[in-house]
Amino acid sequence: MERSPENGQEYIPALAYDVLTPLYDTVVGWTTRETLFKNALVEQTGIKPGHRILDLACGTGTLTLMLKQREPGAEVIGIDGDPKILGIARNKAQARNAAIRFDKGMSFSLPYADGSFDRVVSSLFFHHLSDDNKRRTLSEVARVLKEDGELHIADWGRPANLLMKLGSRFIVMLDGSETTADNFEGRLPTMVADAGLIGVGETCRYNTLFGTIRLHRAKKGFT
Repeated sequence: MERSPENGQEYIPALAYDVLTPLYDTVVGWTTRETLFKNALVEQTGIKPGHRILDLACGTGTLTLMLKQREPGAEVIGIDGDPKILGIARNKAQARNAAIRFDKGMSFSLPYADGSFDRVVSSLFFHHLSDDNKRRTLSEVARVLKEDGELHIADWGRPANLLMKLGSRFIVMLDGSETTADNFEGRLPTMVADAGLIGVGETCRYNTLFGTIRLHRAKKGFT
């Protein structure tokens, strides 16, 4: 999982510490109802044969593989700033004989041409970014989407109740209040709209051990 190169770091590893990267799949699977919300995220993308899909900050490639399995006729690309976690993703794809390309790069400086993708999909990523880098990333997403292309996000959002608010404190401690505040205060959909995407809406939500995960979708209009 990437973050800004602030403080001399190009990215901050998944679970905040590089030594914990091998545990990422296990921890996420146990604590976030991962299979449930990622299946919902994949389903809402409406991928079709011939579509070009970007899994933004793909991590260990779990969602990337699910997208490819959902529509083998689509071209699926995963990008992340962490070379170690990309190694895990590539090994998982190779073990499943899945034709997926994984690129190293930062979300706020995507190495793709304008209008490259039919869908950009992101899971549990935006809460890692500062306010400025959320906006820079969303601007890049709008740039690389084709006209009528779609953005689909699953991430921590405003806690649905007091219990979820208490649970979310762990994420704040792990990832920092400066990056997570936009999510837990419900500002992410407004940021998506500010980037020029239209029809921004929440599709569903899931309460988990560490807070409420909310799914959103938006579209790039015709210019």
